[in-house]
Amino acid sequence: MATRGHHTKVPLWFATPGDYSVDMNVLAIDIGGTHVKILVSGEKEARKFPSGPTMTPPMMIAGVKQLAADWKFEVISLGYPGPVLHNRPVTEPHNLAKGWTTFDFQRAFKRPVKFMNDAAMQALGSYRGGKLLFLGLGTGLGTTMIVDGIVEPMELAHLPYKKATYEDYIGLRGLKKYGDEKWRKHVADVVEQLIAALEPDDIVLGGGNAKLLKKLPKGCRAGDNANAFLGGFRLWTEESAPKKFHVPSRLRAVGNRRARRAPIRKL
Repeated sequence: MATRGHHTKVPLWFATPGDYSVDMNVLAIDIGGTHVKILVSGEKEARKFPSGPTMTPPMMIAGVKQLAADWKFEVISLGYPGPVLHNRPVTEPHNLAKGWTTFDFQRAFKRPVKFMNDAAMQALGSYRGGKLLFLGLGTGLGTTMIVDGIVEPMELAHLPYKKATYEDYIGLRGLKKYGDEKWRKHVADVVEQLIAALEPDDIVLGGGNAKLLKKLPKGCRAGDNANAFLGGFRLWTEESAPKKFHVPSRLRAVGNRRARRAPIRKL
């Protein structure tokens, strides 16, 4: 498994766009700073409930179980708003309550759970090949690159930009502070900087606030929040991938390799 810097690069097998043929029902959960959204493979209408800075893991579990009570699913994909390592969150989320790094999600759900950074999961669902840069404009700023089928979540949101960070200017805080027009200018400037630095073939702007852009920056295409669910379904496609692709038996999203593993807290 190749590595670079603090990120592990995980080979993935991809079905063609829109195809996520699996032999089981997958529940995809997209945890955001304002809402938790869920969809099970085979269904068309996603469901959601509010999240926010007071939402703990048990509250999220209860909300998902209530909304998904009439759905049948065997496995779960969970898009988490932060770095993930060894199938676990390694830092607490910036926009939710604490307790995520020590919580036993598989025990709570009583089903196998695969974690992935939330921006990476939407990027995975958006991927068409080559070198993709994904920026998720939501409550925060999610960033991921996929290079030749290799997913590499990146924590660019908290890098210095002007007098604060990228997220402070083009996340929800920046939108509220500067207003739509100035926010759009900041988005265009950040995109231009990242394109110059990373030289992607394809740039996708996703997240709930991407729809506020009157015009997409040059070279960008609009993402679709539904791609987060497609990415969640694709997390399990290696179970049915052709043998010639040599898919690893366990897929792990990435985070900071230096993060220490915290003990799991039982329910």
